[in-house]
Amino acid sequence: MAVDMTYFAQMEEKIPRGKVRTRFAPSPTGYMHVGNLRTALYTWLIARANNGTFILRIEDTDQGRLVEGAVDVIYRTMAECGLTHDEGPDVGGPVAPYIQSERRDTYGKYAELLVEKGGAYYCFCEKSESEEDSGDFQRAADPCRDLPLEEAKARVAAGEPYVIRQRIPAEGSTTFHDAIFGDITVENSTLDDQVLLKRDGLPTYNFANVIDDHLMGITHVVRGSEYLSSAPKYNLLYEAFGWEVPTYVHCSPVMRDAQNKMSKRHGDPSYEDLKARGYLTEAILNYVTLLGWSPRGEYAEQEIFSLEELSRIFDMTGISKSPAIFDIAKLDHFNAVYLRAMTPEAFAEVAAPYIRESVKGDYDIAAIAALLQARCEHLTDIPEKVDFFDTLPEYDIDLFTNKKSKTNPEVCRTMLEKAIPMLENLPQWDNESIHNGLIDLAAALEVKNATLMWPVRIAAAGKAVTPGGAVEICHILGRDECLRRLRAGLEKLN
Repeated sequence: MAVDMTYFAQMEEKIPRGKVRTRFAPSPTGYMHVGNLRTALYTWLIARANNGTFILRIEDTDQGRLVEGAVDVIYRTMAECGLTHDEGPDVGGPVAPYIQSERRDTYGKYAELLVEKGGAYYCFCEKSESEEDSGDFQRAADPCRDLPLEEAKARVAAGEPYVIRQRIPAEGSTTFHDAIFGDITVENSTLDDQVLLKRDGLPTYNFANVIDDHLMGITHVVRGSEYLSSAPKYNLLYEAFGWEVPTYVHCSPVMRDAQNKMSKRHGDPSYEDLKARGYLTEAILNYVTLLGWSPRGEYAEQEIFSLEELSRIFDMTGISKSPAIFDIAKLDHFNAVYLRAMTPEAFAEVAAPYIRESVKGDYDIAAIAALLQARCEHLTDIPEKVDFFDTLPEYDIDLFTNKKSKTNPEVCRTMLEKAIPMLENLPQWDNESIHNGLIDLAAALEVKNATLMWPVRIAAAGKAVTPGGAVEICHILGRDECLRRLRAGLEKLN
């Protein structure tokens, strides 16, 4: 063989072996959609569950689709989600570099090696796009396919533009194994001689993937099932090089509904969108993990998992062949569960910025947070729920009418006339004193507690629905502001 194999032997020596190695290889094209996040999660979990190595690789060979700042989005999302990588552009590793555009010379060398091995050929035709990708593929012999290699090399040396195409066997079939879908066989006649190296010297996505996965020692390749159709060509590349084929793990898509995949174009949320809507990272991760994966054995009935727990029990056999439908109501449920499970201190910390959006006054933020924790599905619900603390909204006296509490404007007028002086004369202004004072007053007036509490709460908050009841709201408002509002309510009723 004319090619010097020294370089390739040195590259082989660098490959880490002997343990599970997985990679998440996003393209920096703008944002982390839910399907992408799930791929990252499953890839990370397979590595962690097997005491393996998780690699972050940036696939930026498609220069036309790159979005400024998108790499930062990837790093930020991975860090927020706790999906720590052992090797990557920012931390280095034994098979650096981990950015495809920095590996350009490598792809060219391997494309030429594949030509020497007979698995690829130089093509000088004008059309370099894959007919198969355009949807009207009809297998036709490429006129360059049978050019003698020496003639093709001479044309390359003369400066003639070219691409390098994969040489797909004209006959027979290719069988590959997927961990989820099992053995899949395709006729080679249905595959096109895809471009591996473009005219600008950059590799196509499919070629760069195979080269990088081999040279980085990747043992498990996790990707969406839309890549099943490309898997035979990957297999043929591995075979042409004489390399071991990794374990393929193709995951069915995440769907918006039974017919449509999730898509940014249709307004479906990215990870950052979900965060902006008030969902906790932990809830998002828990829910996304269960979009297409089911725990087995003793965990079969469990649905709430920490990332640490998942990293111990995750098993590829639980991944489903069926598409998963993204159900926002189910995510609401997960988010509520996680919010309720937080310590009061932790909830107050995450809720504080949302409370401060509408509560600018000198109020006890932790006390307001305590009212919200059991009554909130999204953090973004908070500002609207607590805006009455700063400004008593305009409200109609109809709010004082409530069948369940047996109140109407006349009853409420009487209740406030009695409650105001009692509250004025309380020796201490705390929850217990306010509560006991109102309960004792209701008993003295021979009315239900709710008959007294309803008008006090309406006058204090100006809203029919509030987080917390009359006692907590009065306490947080403070004696002076509370009494001012109750007097204003009584005046409205008069």
